[in-house]
Formats: sequence, C-alpha cells, structure tokens
Amino acid sequence: MKAVRFHVYGDPTVLRYEEVEQPVPATGQVRVRVAATSFNEIDGNIRGGFMQNPIPVTLPHTPGLDVAGTVDALGADVTGMRVGDQVVGFLPMTESGAAAEYALAPAENLTPAPTSIPLADAAALPVVGLTAWQALFDHAGLTSGQRVLVNGAGGSVGGYAVQLARNAGGYVIATASPRSSGRVTAAGADEVVDHTTTDVTAAVTEPVDVVLNLAPITPEQLAALVGLIRPGGVLVSTTVWMPVPADEQRGVRGIDLFVRSDAAQLARLVALVDSGELHVDVAQRVPLAELSALHAQAATGALSGKVIVLPSAA
Repeated sequence: MKAVRFHVYGDPTVLRYEEVEQPVPATGQVRVRVAATSFNEIDGNIRGGFMQNPIPVTLPHTPGLDVAGTVDALGADVTGMRVGDQVVGFLPMTESGAAAEYALAPAENLTPAPTSIPLADAAALPVVGLTAWQALFDHAGLTSGQRVLVNGAGGSVGGYAVQLARNAGGYVIATASPRSSGRVTAAGADEVVDHTTTDVTAAVTEPVDVVLNLAPITPEQLAALVGLIRPGGVLVSTTVWMPVPADEQRGVRGIDLFVRSDAAQLARLVALVDSGELHVDVAQRVPLAELSALHAQAATGALSGKVIVLPSAA
C-alpha cells in the first residue's frame, strides 16, 4: 500500500510517499481502509522532533492522528464491530497514523462515523473536536449562561469551541483575524474581536467565566488573560510549551490542556453533527502524495481552516 512516512526527524522534506507492507491487526485492533486523515499542528511538531519526550514515536513513522474510513479486517477479541462498518477515531499518538491507504486502530478508539456528511470529511472532527469538548466541559465545566472568551478562534479547534459553547447556552466572545472572522461569526460567536487591530484585554469590558486560549501568544499575554476572568473562573490553554497562570487569591484556575482520545465523547460529537447542531467545516482536500507540501504550507502559517488528506485508495 501507499503511505507517507518520515525516517528521520526534520523539516517537511523528510516526509516520503512510499510503498509499505499492508498492516495486520493485532489483538484488540482493526484495520481501516482510510477515507481520509487530516492535518493537525501537532503533526508538524512530531515530525520536527519537538515532541520526542511526551510523544515518543518509532521511526520510520506514519503521521495522521485522525482517521475516517471503513473497517477492513478485525483482530482477535474485537467485539461490537464488523467488516464494512464506517468509523472515525483519534489514533494513539505514539503509534503509526492514518496518512496511508490502510491504518491500524485500537477498536476502543473508534466510533461509528457521522451519516450526514461524506465519510472523508469526518476526519476533520476527532482531534480538534475533542480538544474543544474537553476544554469546555471536562476542564472548564461550562454551563448555560456563562460568558466564554475563545482567544484564537479562527482555527479548527476554535470553530468547534464556538459552536459547542453556543450550543451549551454560553455567551461567546471570540478573537479572530479578518481572514477568519466570517467563519467565526458563522460558527455563532456573539462578539468577534479583530486581534490584529484590537487588544483583547481592552475589548472585553465585562468579566468572563471561561477563557479558552488557542493562540500562540507570549507568557505575558497569557497572564493578562487571567485578569479578564471573574473569581472562581478558569483559563484553559493549549499552549503546552509554557505554564498556564492562575490567580489563587481569586480562585481562578489555570489548566494546561493536552487532548486525549475518547470514543464516547467523540460519539457525542458525531451525534451533534448528525442532528445538525455541529457543523464540520473542511477548507481543503489534499491528496496523500502532497502531504509534504501541506506540511511546508502549514510551517509558513498560510493554512486557513481544516485540511483533510485523501489517500489514492479512497
């Protein structure tokens, strides 16, 4: 089968589109004929060798944490799943991913794919959707009527976070650039702040209950967000490279989010998609053979929106 792998850490040129052996599922695994994977920012960090401590991978390594596709073969002791089932999932970060025509997945990481959208498009959901869900509900405990600031809402996580917060009855303030403000408004933000012209600490004039930071900001900028939060509130940030500040005197918590695979939560997101309450936005569809170019484009900051990657077998 065809797959993209890197044999050494490095820039996007280390990614090779090559012929490899088709994998065989072990106990508890299924083989998935891949309809699509997606690009996530962490893919570039793993490829570059910047995540070797928290996410040790074996080289050569196939990237692609998201998978959407059709069950092709079952390993031993797999129950509740059949060949031909259409599934979606978030693969283990340390194992071979889905940038290939076929991928292995622990059965427990998969859930039935949405039926209301093309199967390939479902690859745009797992990692970023679960990041938004876990930030808002697992960590922030968001409830109806609360005020939420999504800082850096123009990316894929931000789009889901805005939708989920609004669906939960939150009042959503979102920061975005002019390039993505239309998408953020369409997602349901009550207020959109242009962070290229306006400082968010000046734009938010009333305290918020929750701040979700998705932007690559400085430690000083992250600390300034704490002052926008009412006593007892929470700051959740995906900037795992720096500590998240808190304010113990006012009971404001600071939480560093590292997303985890959770098939039950993903099933809830799938249900929201099929009920029309959550929109899956795909900005680009790129052939697997062009994954290296996609990584290079992402490294320049030129990507806008969620990109899915299609193998030739799809």
